Amino acid sequence: MSAAEYLPGAPGRLLIIADHASNAVPADLVLGVSATDLQKHIAWDIGTAALARGLSAALNAPAILAIASRLVADCNRAPEDNGAIPSASDGIPVPSNVSLSAEERLTRLAAWHEPYHAAIAEALDRLKPQLLVSIHSFTPSLASRPEETRPWQVALLYNRDDRAARIAIRVLADDGFTVGDNEPYSGAVYGYTTDRHAEARGLSYLTFEIRQDLLADEGAIAAWTQRLGRVIGIVESELLEVIA
Repeated sequence: MSAAEYLPGAPGRLLIIADHASNAVPADLVLGVSATDLQKHIAWDIGTAALARGLSAALNAPAILAIASRLVADCNRAPEDNGAIPSASDGIPVPSNVSLSAEERLTRLAAWHEPYHAAIAEALDRLKPQLLVSIHSFTPSLASRPEETRPWQVALLYNRDDRAARIAIRVLADDGFTVGDNEPYSGAVYGYTTDRHAEARGLSYLTFEIRQDLLADEGAIAAWTQRLGRVIGIVESELLEVIA
């Protein structure tokens, strides 16, 4: 089982990535999490694999998808962050992760975290895209914090570089969507992948977060594929004008 799936596409324009595209657990690893819980948002970003694949095909853009559950290794957390191998998520414990030794932790990250990032770095060096597009989804509500509401249909996350995000936020708001501006959490906190591969290179990026109940079936995913494809095209066009 490889750490990343690569979808080919035209170089020089976009690279699409999905940090939490899969809820798969390697056959030789027992997390102690039920099959039912592995279908929940704690294990993956529901709908993002299909959405990333759809965008890759529609835009003829290469894509890289992480293919192990975020409970195995969370590729959008720094390796030294405890959350890179979470002991619990949204109140659900991950028993095998609690008892990992330091050596076992490093071995897990070397197998599932670093190869994914190495694949992104290699693709960026080889394909030289002008825009990195990161696809995520978020749960409408957390079981551990039921008092919090998440009304946003779609959100854009960013850290220091908000050039692309500002354009996308405007376009989606003009289209009538309730858009989160660094909501329901901040890209400055939860943006390891884009910090490492985009901000560090001065590469513009978009981190989309779609509410998971809006990616519930093939029709919904197809609609978001078309919608985000249009938004990405506008961002590309306006960014090129700024750069020029």
